Amino acid sequence: MFAGIEAGGTKWVCAVGSGPEEIQAVERFPTTTPEEAVERAIAFLRPFAGELRAIGVGSFGPVDLDPASATYGQITTTPKPGWRYTKLVGPLREAFGLPVGFDTDVNAAALGEHRWGAAQGLETFVYFTVGTGIGGGAMVNGRLLHGMLHPEMGHMMLPRDPARDPFEGVCPFHRGCLEGLACGPAMERRWGARAETLGADHAAWPLEAHYLALGVLNSVSILSPQRVILGGGVMQQEHLFPMIRAEVRSLLADYLQVPEILVEIDRYIVPPALKDRAGVLGAIALAEAALIAK
Repeated sequence: MFAGIEAGGTKWVCAVGSGPEEIQAVERFPTTTPEEAVERAIAFLRPFAGELRAIGVGSFGPVDLDPASATYGQITTTPKPGWRYTKLVGPLREAFGLPVGFDTDVNAAALGEHRWGAAQGLETFVYFTVGTGIGGGAMVNGRLLHGMLHPEMGHMMLPRDPARDPFEGVCPFHRGCLEGLACGPAMERRWGARAETLGADHAAWPLEAHYLALGVLNSVSILSPQRVILGGGVMQQEHLFPMIRAEVRSLLADYLQVPEILVEIDRYIVPPALKDRAGVLGAIALAEAALIAK
């Protein structure tokens, strides 16, 4: 068996198993303090210690993914209060003596969707999560995308029309980036109510679809993915999908003459097949990869 930990900015999900149909145990708890969250994850895994072969962690970020770095396995310059330079990999290795796979939560979710979900059989695709923050993960030519660090698609800068949207954004670093304009807290601050309480005919949704479509358009232009997967709490509003698809088509202005956009866009921009389990199942896939790489 493998252990998967989805270390999200709002909640953690821990699971033990080997795939969607073989989950032995799951625990969810809110993201409180680093000490409490890490200890609670370790306590959940202890009864399975003799059966586990590796552990995978998909974490909110930014995170340090360079094994040669002094801060490898840590959350680094996060805006989340109290969580800067939190060690994740080190405490798990010390507690269990097992290989630990480590990546961003969105890269983990992308890996889960590739293994068992909406990206099966694809080599190049993008996964966005839209919730408390916005993150993006990608697989390119069959490998999760890394480089100097890891993708930070939520912080791509977007054009904003002040006449249409006077709200300047919530990102403490960039204000009007994709996350700053379109994450759940941005919607709540702009409209004075949580996104899930707004009716389907509310003016919030065309604006939200516009910003998310700009993010999708940028990723399509840069990576030419075979599919775009949109997950996270905000995307549980299913009426958003047709609005985003229509906006992407409009923004592309017939530039990309491909069937994925012109004919099959309902199959091109899709929700995660694994739903809210994509992240923790992806963490289990990270654990399996860590064992193979050992």
